Amino acid sequence: MSMFTLDSQHRPVGWVYPAYANTSVSVDTLEKKDGKNSLVLSSEVGGDGIITASFPIPQTFKGSKIELKGRLKTEHVTGGYAGMWLRVDGTTSGVPLAFDNMNKRGLVGTNDWQEYSIQLPYDEDKANRIVLGGLIAGTGKLWMNDLRLYIDGKPVELAQVKKIKLLPAQQDTAFSKSAHIDTILLNKSQIERLKLLAEVWGVVKYHHPAVAKGEFNMDAELFRVLPASLEAKDDAGFSMALEKWVDKFGRPEVCKGCKPVDSLQGMQKPNYGSIFKTSVLNRSITDKLRWIINNHYFGESYYIDMAKNIGNPIFKNEPVYNMAYPDAGLRLLALFRYWNMINYFFPYKHLIEGDWEDTLPAFIPQFVQAGNTTEYLLASLKLISSIKDTHANIYSWHPALEGFRGKFALPVEAKFIEDKLVVTGYYADTLDVKNKLRIGDIISRIDGQKVEQLIQKYLPITAASNYATQLRDMPNYSLLRSSLSTFNLEIIRDGKSQPVKMQGVERSKLIFHSPGNSDPKAPAFKVMDGGIGYLFPGRYSNRELPEIIKTFQGTKGIVVDMRCYPSEFMPFTFVPYVKSGKADFVKFTVGSISNPGLFALSETLANPGSGDYKGKVVVIVNEVTQSQAEYTTMAFQSSPNVVVIGSTTAGADGNVSGIVLPGGINTMISGIGILYPDGTETQGKGVKIDYPIRPTIAGIKAGKDELLEKAVAIINGK
Repeated sequence: MSMFTLDSQHRPVGWVYPAYANTSVSVDTLEKKDGKNSLVLSSEVGGDGIITASFPIPQTFKGSKIELKGRLKTEHVTGGYAGMWLRVDGTTSGVPLAFDNMNKRGLVGTNDWQEYSIQLPYDEDKANRIVLGGLIAGTGKLWMNDLRLYIDGKPVELAQVKKIKLLPAQQDTAFSKSAHIDTILLNKSQIERLKLLAEVWGVVKYHHPAVAKGEFNMDAELFRVLPASLEAKDDAGFSMALEKWVDKFGRPEVCKGCKPVDSLQGMQKPNYGSIFKTSVLNRSITDKLRWIINNHYFGESYYIDMAKNIGNPIFKNEPVYNMAYPDAGLRLLALFRYWNMINYFFPYKHLIEGDWEDTLPAFIPQFVQAGNTTEYLLASLKLISSIKDTHANIYSWHPALEGFRGKFALPVEAKFIEDKLVVTGYYADTLDVKNKLRIGDIISRIDGQKVEQLIQKYLPITAASNYATQLRDMPNYSLLRSSLSTFNLEIIRDGKSQPVKMQGVERSKLIFHSPGNSDPKAPAFKVMDGGIGYLFPGRYSNRELPEIIKTFQGTKGIVVDMRCYPSEFMPFTFVPYVKSGKADFVKFTVGSISNPGLFALSETLANPGSGDYKGKVVVIVNEVTQSQAEYTTMAFQSSPNVVVIGSTTAGADGNVSGIVLPGGINTMISGIGILYPDGTETQGKGVKIDYPIRPTIAGIKAGKDELLEKAVAIINGK
C-alpha cells in the first residue's frame, strides 16, 4: 500500500473506482514523494458529486485499534473538500462498524504535501473487511502517497490475521457480479407470477430458520428459481416450480413456543400479500408456507437485526452490486428486496396510500423495462417516494440522476408561500441576479411550463411524508435546476406578469446554506428586545446550558426556533429546564424478528421537568422541522407552559434504518413508530400545532419574520 503501481492496462493495482464523466483516478509517476508514485483523483463534477477511490482489504486481524497514515496534496479543491478515508465493515450492508472520511477536517483549496492520520476502534469479532481510500467532494485534484495501515500500532503486514469463518450464504458467490438474466418478457400472467414470487421469496427470507442461520444466500436463490418461474407454461407449472424451490430449504421443526400468527396482537399485523388468497398457488405449497410462518421463532437472523435498546431494523448482508446499470434480474431483486423490507419492517406501512400489495404489479414492469441507468434510478426513486417518508430518498450520488436533474441552477432561494413559488433569497449576487429577480417575486412559469404543472410532474419522485415537505424540497431538487444554462421565466411582480431570462449557474459554484440556518455564525441564544429569550437549536450545545439558564434568568418568555435540525439531543437536557411536571411525552411501536410484520406498542416515556423556568415558552415549527426536531418538539409539548405555532412539519420521526439496493443505491426509512401518549401518530401529519400560522408574500417582501413576531406577541399576552 505504500506504493501505487500500474497493471498492464495502466490502471492502479488493487484500487476500485467509478468511471464517471469529468472524473479520473490514475497513478502519477511524476508527482512523487520520497521517490514513490502517487495516486491522483481529479474531479470537475462539482455540485453534490463525490468521486472516491477505494482499496478493499478482505481480511480481519486481531486487535482493537486501527490507524491509516498517508501524505496528501491538493490543488484547487472547491465546493467541498478532499481527504482520505477509512472504514471497517461488518455484516450490515451500508452500516460500517467504524468510519471516518475527514469531513470535519478535509482539505480545501491548494495544499502542499502533509501527513494526515485517521484512527478508529477495531472490533476483531465483528469486522470482516477493511476499506481505505481517497475522495473529492466538489472539484479539484487530490494526490495521495505513502499510505500505511496499522493494527494496534503494528504495520498491517505484521499484524496477526484472524481467519473469517464464512457461512454457506457467504460462500455462495455464483451471482456476485450478475444475475445472468438480461431480458424478461412480460404479460399479465407473468406479472402476477412475479408478484407471487416476490411474496414467497420474502416469506422464506424472513421466516425460515435455515435462512436465519445463514445457510442460504437468498439473492442467489432468487436467481436460481427465477428462470423456472418465467419459463412455466401455466399456473400449475409455476406453482410446482415454486414448491420444488421451497422444498430445498427443508421443513422447519415444530416451534413449541410460537403463537399462531392469527392470534398476534399489535398496532400493525403481518401481511403476506396474496399468497393465501390466490388460486395460482396450489394448496400444497401454501400449507408449507403457512407451516414456515408458524414455526420459525429465532432470536437472531442472517438478514435482519434490531438496534439494541432502540428497536429499529438493521438490514444485514445485503450486497450492493455496485454497477451503474444492473441487469434485469438484479433490477427485480431491488424491487423484491425493498418491497419485503417495507412489508415486514416499516412501522408506517399502514399509512401508505393504497394497498402495499398492489405496489408489486405496478412496479414490476417499470423495473424490468428500465432501459438505462437513468430509468432504473427514477423507477427506484419513484418506489422509494411511494412510502411517503421524508427519511426515504436516494442519498448516494449518481451521475445519471444528477444529469436528469441538471447541473445548472437558478442562483436564488425560492419557497412556496401562499401556494406560490416565491423568491426569498439569493445564493449568488452575480449576473444581475438582484436586478432581474427581487425578494417577493412569484415565479409562475419555468421554460414555458406553469409551476403547477411542474409540481404534478415531480411529485411522484419527490420523497416526503406530506405535500408541504414535498414543496419544501422541490425547488432545489427539480424546479430550479436544468441541464440548460438559461432559464426562461415568467414572474409576477406587484400583480403584473413579465418575462425574465436568467442565466443559470453550475451548482458546484453555489454555496447552499442549510434550511433555517442561513447564518451559521449567529449565536445560538440571546435576549431580544422586550426581555424575551431566543434559542436556535440548530446551533445549540448542551454544554452551554448553564450559561443559557443564567442569561435567560428574569426573561418573560423564551422562543425556541425549531425551524432547523437540533445540533444536540435536548429532550432530557434543555427541555426539563423549562418543563414543569412529570407528564409523559411519547411512546413507540417496534418491529419484531420473531414475527416479521408485527409492531408492538411500548409503554410511554417521560422527561420529568425541574420547573426552574417559570415563563411561557413558544416553539416555532414549519416544514423544515424534521425527525429529531419533531421529537424534541413533542418533548417540549409535555409541559403546560409550552405553545407550538407554525405550519405542518416534515412528518418523519423515529430512528432511521439504512437500506442498500443493487446499483449502489443508498436509502433509509423511519425505523420505529413515534406517537403522542394519546396514540396520535406524527408520521405524515407532523407535530400538533396550537396556533397555525404561515408566512405571507407581503411579509416576505417587507423582510418580516411573521412567525417570530407571532411568538413574541403570544409571550407578551397578545
